[in-house]
Amino acid sequence: MIKRVALYTRISTSDGQQTVENQLRDLRLAGERLGWDIVATFADEGISGAKGRDQRPGLDAMLKGIARKEFDMVASWSICRLGRSLQHLVSILGDLDARSVDLYLHVQAIDTSTPSGRAMFGMMGVFAEFERAMISERVKSGLARSTKKGGRPRLDIDKQRHIERLLSGGLSINKTAKKLRVGVGTVHRIKTAMAHAA
Repeated sequence: MIKRVALYTRISTSDGQQTVENQLRDLRLAGERLGWDIVATFADEGISGAKGRDQRPGLDAMLKGIARKEFDMVASWSICRLGRSLQHLVSILGDLDARSVDLYLHVQAIDTSTPSGRAMFGMMGVFAEFERAMISERVKSGLARSTKKGGRPRLDIDKQRHIERLLSGGLSINKTAKKLRVGVGTVHRIKTAMAHAA
């Protein structure tokens, strides 16, 4: 059966010699060799792989096509073109897997339509689960340290009044936090308390 394939390319401004055209050339050559029917091409130019799908229109359009089952396979030049964070990558891979859409990665020579490619896909899921567990453990450890030290230090009353004056004067939460060198969360809590008191 001829596979309907979507190509996805991305370059960030710091990629140097890498271009969308270079990536497409390699993918099209692979497509000719493997007998693909390339039905769509998506690209994000000048966008970091650390950005989410809401800031990557090419990726967003491709994922919508996957949801509509318009492709049998997605081909990308390298795994780093899809995303920089392991959690982000696994989310994309999960979307592909849920719709039974295969993935081809040119540089890593991964093709999930083959047994070895599926095994690699499974290993990536294991590593992502490990990363999630590590993040959760760090958060719990940080909260435990904070509690042991008596929690967050209380905000100075003069600083709190200053924050209230700036907020009442129409300054945004972010600008107020920056101006007084306090956390955005602290300013947000004060603004919420002001709204309830009004």
